[in-house]
Amino acid sequence: MDLFSAPAPESARQRVAELTRLIDYYNHEYYMNDNSVVSDFEFDALLRELVDLERQYPELSLPTSPARRVGGEVNKSFRQVEHRFPMLSLGNTYSIEEIEDFESRTRKLLDGVPFSYTCELKYDGVAIGLTYKKGKLVQAVTRGNGTVGDDITSNARTIGTIPLQLRGDFPPDMEARGEVVYPFEAFEAMNRLREAEGEPPFANPRNAASGSLKLQDSSECAKRKLMFCLYFIMLPSGLEADNPAFASHAARMEAAKQMGFKVQPYMKECKDIRDIKAFIDYWDRERWNLPFGIDGVVIKVNQTSLWDQLGTTAKSPRWAIAYKFKAERVSTPLLDVSYQVGRTGIITPVANMQPVWLGGTTVKRATLNNADFMAKLDIHEGDSLLVEKGGEIIPKIVGVDLDKRLPNSKPLQYATVCPVCGTPLVRPDGEAGHYCPNQDGCTPQIIGHLEHFVSRKAMNIESLGTERLQLLFDSGLVHNVADLYDLTRPKLIGLGEGTSSTIQEKGAENIMNAIELSKQVPFERVLFALGIRYVGEVGAKKLARHFGNMDSLMAADIDQLAAVEDVGQVTAAALFDYFRQDAHRLIINRLRDAGLQMQMVQNIVGSALQGLTFVVSGVFQHFSRDQIKSSIEQNGGKVTGSLSGKTSYLLAGENMGPEKLKKAEKLGIPIISESDYEAMITTQS
Repeated sequence: MDLFSAPAPESARQRVAELTRLIDYYNHEYYMNDNSVVSDFEFDALLRELVDLERQYPELSLPTSPARRVGGEVNKSFRQVEHRFPMLSLGNTYSIEEIEDFESRTRKLLDGVPFSYTCELKYDGVAIGLTYKKGKLVQAVTRGNGTVGDDITSNARTIGTIPLQLRGDFPPDMEARGEVVYPFEAFEAMNRLREAEGEPPFANPRNAASGSLKLQDSSECAKRKLMFCLYFIMLPSGLEADNPAFASHAARMEAAKQMGFKVQPYMKECKDIRDIKAFIDYWDRERWNLPFGIDGVVIKVNQTSLWDQLGTTAKSPRWAIAYKFKAERVSTPLLDVSYQVGRTGIITPVANMQPVWLGGTTVKRATLNNADFMAKLDIHEGDSLLVEKGGEIIPKIVGVDLDKRLPNSKPLQYATVCPVCGTPLVRPDGEAGHYCPNQDGCTPQIIGHLEHFVSRKAMNIESLGTERLQLLFDSGLVHNVADLYDLTRPKLIGLGEGTSSTIQEKGAENIMNAIELSKQVPFERVLFALGIRYVGEVGAKKLARHFGNMDSLMAADIDQLAAVEDVGQVTAAALFDYFRQDAHRLIINRLRDAGLQMQMVQNIVGSALQGLTFVVSGVFQHFSRDQIKSSIEQNGGKVTGSLSGKTSYLLAGENMGPEKLKKAEKLGIPIISESDYEAMITTQS
């Protein structure tokens, strides 16, 4: 039976329709009205049910399905799209005098015609345009150069505040424009997660939002919890004349709210420059109390019928202007510099400063990044540092207050040894950071490795948080990850007595059960859990699939390691060095003896592809790239990264690179589509 063409039963259609209705309602209440109608657990259960049904019956999966929120589409290259309406930039100013000039000039141009202004917050995010046809989201495009932008539709669908299907009355053809922002709470949570996994934190919410929209895997974008805030509706010419609801900017925003968009509640209609100044002054003070970043105020002529009369310059409309807040900056004395040691040994210098109030919070610490950054600023002992905070939540050091420099002060010298274990620091060629190479004897690195090993994406050993790992280390029970598998209930019960981390009998049982469950974790995650320098989650998967087992991986030389897709010489050298150390080989052998998975376990479901070799390229409708590769292997086939005379088929999705197509044609390799592939694994199984 062809599972991919079997019609869905009526019961499945009805359940998908009901789930879609419920999830859309819960989403709208949560994102638009800040109202949690059901618990996260109940919501996730409904969403999982919908995803499973649509995976089982692909014909029921519509572009407007809330299942698209979880992502899963992979986009290797973002298609360039021309904007139907140019995406002009607003004229910016930091001067109230220029706002006064704008207001005076507008009144003169309109020559007695009655009008008003709208003032609204200027989001500190990434501008995008959303095209809706008959109420359905059909395309999302970044600003780009104003004429051409990147198609980010698959990622935009994952953002909860972007309606996939408009509600109520809506124009048959419209474009919604707004900013994608990274709310502070979600941004901080993501940075905490990245630091726990040994990844560098994002510098600021704006850059993180921009990078998130260009992630190739939309499911990763979905995890970022971005927010879309609408500020503009573009309509085909003449439509506003037919509908008074679109005759002013304020009316359009109210109509957009009824359609299901998140519209800022802070917009205010102003009649003159006095009202405008009052709005600017208020939000210059209050901006730090918002849950997201803003960097100014946008002033627009409210009556849209006057926009054509006012016209545009080459780059900006004459009916709107943006006032940008100055980044708040203070000068405060440097007390000392401390050096933090990360999980991978990376050293981060931190300036400890005299506490100072800045942008709504007390600031007393800020990163100095690395030795090059400190040298560029030319920081001396006893200097006062200039600290700045714009529309961001992380303060940054932007310079030295030279007017306060002490006479005869000496330049700060960067640390030469690890502040914890005293090992001389190392700085590899071509890298900005120093690191401590004593990974097996430096306490912060040991604790960091243990935290990484038990983390959700690695071994997922629940019940072992930072405090308990520190307790195990301090008690002498655990010095490396292999020691975790020597733990017993009697050793754990009563540990840390008299402290908040005391392990009771139930806690000991939970820890031992979680450790036992971790033995089922697949090989690629075991490899990732080892925390080898430069080997991330994706790299570990590719290495595991390429070599198949730990012994083959450990025996590989640098050239063989570097030949793996996306590994490269630097990572290959780190792997080679790691496996050459006796202490690491001993740990791996102990983990093997404890029962951890040290080879890929293929979940073979058929032999339809036995003896066939595939190269996979492009984006697919029913599979992510990883899923389709896994499917090939489960059906007895082999996946390689490059075309050769031994390649049986090139499996081509949308947006496949032209060079691979040319090479396949030159070598005479058959090119098959996703539907061809599905037929191969269903008709032959």
